[in-house]
Formats: sequence, structure tokens, C-alpha cells
Amino acid sequence: FDSLPPAHYKETMSTILVWIQQSETKLSMPQVVVAEYEIMEQRLRELKALQSSLQEQQKGLNYLSTTVEDMSRKAPAEVSQRYRSEIEVILGRWKKLSAQLVEHCQKLEELMTKLQRFQNDTKTLKKWMAEVDVFLKEEWPALGDSEALEKQLEQC
Repeated sequence: FDSLPPAHYKETMSTILVWIQQSETKLSMPQVVVAEYEIMEQRLRELKALQSSLQEQQKGLNYLSTTVEDMSRKAPAEVSQRYRSEIEVILGRWKKLSAQLVEHCQKLEELMTKLQRFQNDTKTLKKWMAEVDVFLKEEWPALGDSEALEKQLEQC
């Protein structure tokens, strides 16, 4: 009877498995190319919230690990092995999920930086093009006005 997990173990296991499944589903959504900074910011907030949730669930995972360790000392070998295998699968999924979260956050932050830089460069280029447009539409100086011609040549 000592080798059976407590009821809290089964509840925690169920909660952790559901959480992992939901998180894996969220992360497996296809990544779309987004050129809108606000959408990227929203996605980053969602990923950061998922990271916070991961940290909150860590306590439950620690409980499962220690409970399996305790049970394995008291349980017969085959029962102990079954619970160890079960927790190893969960720990593997947990580590993979955690790594994916970090990777997704870093990649998104890099893309956001690149997009911001591109938007700034585009704004600067548009401003320069507007100035050039004004210059090109200016009236040309008379042919005899060498001073005005030299000034326009410098501007060009």
C-alpha cells in the first residue's frame, strides 16, 4: 500500500500533463511572418506569460519527482520502474518545452529588433526621398547665373 502514489500525486500528474499538452499546442502553432510590430509584441507577451506559467508549474513537477523517488524506495521493482519511466517522459517533454520557449522568445526578440531597425531606416529613406523630390521640382536657374548653377551643382 505504501508503494501506491498518494491522491495528490495523481491530481498533480494530471494537471502537469494537461498543462504540458496545452503549452505544446500553443508552441506548435505555425510561425507566420509578421511585419507588424504590435502583433509581434503581443506574441512575445504570450510567450513570456507561458514562461511564467512554466515556472509556476515547476513546484508540481518537483513534487512528482520527489514522490517517485520516495515510492521507488518502498515499491517493488516493476512498480518503481513504471513510475520512473512515467516521470522521465514528463521530464523530457518539460525540458523540450522549456528550451522551445526560450528559443522562440529569443528569435522573436531578434526579429522585432530587425523590424524596428528596418522601419527606422525606411522612415529615414522616405524623408530623404521627399527632400530630393522637392529639390528636383525646384526651378532651374537661368543659364547666365553661374553662381546659382554652382550652388545647385553642390546640392546635386
